[in-house]
Amino acid sequence: MSDVKEVHEATTPSNSNPVKTDSFGNEIDPTVGFARGSIIRSSIDEALRLRHAQAVAANRVKSLGAESIGVFTGNQRDFPIEPGDISTLCEEWVGPGLEAEALRQVAIGHMGGKGDDAVATFNRTSAGIIATIVALADGKPVVSVVPLGGRSHASVIRGSKIAGVQMVEIQGDKGWLAAIEKNTPALVVITTVTSSLERLDDHITTDITQYAHALGATVFLDEAYGARLRTVLHGGQLSLQMGADIAITNCDKAGLSGPRAGVLVGRTDLVTAAAAKGAEFGMEARAPIAAAVFRSLQKYQPDDLRKESAAGQQLAGVLEEKLGKEVVQRSDLGPMVDEDAVLRILLKLAGKEKSKPTIAPCEATSALGMVLLQDHGVLTVNTHGQPGARVSLRLKPTLDALDRVGGFDAVVNAVMASLDKVAKIIDDREAIKQLIVGN
Repeated sequence: MSDVKEVHEATTPSNSNPVKTDSFGNEIDPTVGFARGSIIRSSIDEALRLRHAQAVAANRVKSLGAESIGVFTGNQRDFPIEPGDISTLCEEWVGPGLEAEALRQVAIGHMGGKGDDAVATFNRTSAGIIATIVALADGKPVVSVVPLGGRSHASVIRGSKIAGVQMVEIQGDKGWLAAIEKNTPALVVITTVTSSLERLDDHITTDITQYAHALGATVFLDEAYGARLRTVLHGGQLSLQMGADIAITNCDKAGLSGPRAGVLVGRTDLVTAAAAKGAEFGMEARAPIAAAVFRSLQKYQPDDLRKESAAGQQLAGVLEEKLGKEVVQRSDLGPMVDEDAVLRILLKLAGKEKSKPTIAPCEATSALGMVLLQDHGVLTVNTHGQPGARVSLRLKPTLDALDRVGGFDAVVNAVMASLDKVAKIIDDREAIKQLIVGN
């Protein structure tokens, strides 16, 4: 698709590789993989956007009730503890010990680990990734292998920066062998499924793991999505059955109901080192979160993911009818529209296709997301993503999201109406800023 920006290549912010730009000529921030603008200039502005979006969502709930918002981020984010857990597993001093072995067993089963593997929980998957990299990089470059067309999560880049080491990113279809041999890393990170849902074939993960081990490196799988998406939707192996030393997954996406947390599973010495580093940074999951993680893993049903995927595919089909197959991309969990493409649609609607836009693509999708939320109750990562989250328009319905906002046609009509509304102010930077970050 001509609107899609260049794929991020192997680099870190400190490298001297050529500067990458999007299709509008805006320089891409190599840490987050998108071009910033004059409104969303940094992580601080992304945090301000999130705070404003939370206020917008709260106002809608106060006016129309909680059922008026459907979550289309792909993150369920329930908190599935039981009444009896409040005074037992959630108790800060004794609770973690009460559930420790049961949590270890259910997490090992979920990730395909060994009987003597260890488990650690973190307050976010990003926190677990950063803590693991800092604990295990050993002063050497981190080689990050990603699926074709994908890129490392921002936490891999940030973790390498905090560890004071270079991060070398390489596509999983080429060059990974040479990259590992050249850089002699202590740690190889493999992202099996990216946040944009590009996927690495299991046999490639296994080959990389075997080669890295032959050179003495530790292999760490970023399985935030992959632990379930690969296995349930594509018949893949459980995470640690592909030979890696440790793997982490996210507890609120791809079929798990929440809470927002990361679970690291694998070799005891490595998990212990990462957990200790996480505790130093204040990244560990406290007792109530760990209790909810335990309950979430206990009640996991693969059919929930299959239902989410089927709903996402049906939604993609309806959106394609409105915007065209050349614009709408499909992932396993729903439709995606690249941020550059969104801005071009807005310019076309405004009759300004040949004008230089006053905003960046990330600001266009943020504005679109805010209208979707405020006017239609469609909550997306474009308003509620944490700093560094992808900025393309992605509609990944959680289990009850479609019912809450009126079904497939209602969501697509909301997208079209929101595009029209943003297009009317596309040249008014201050109006766009007000929409994105408020006062």
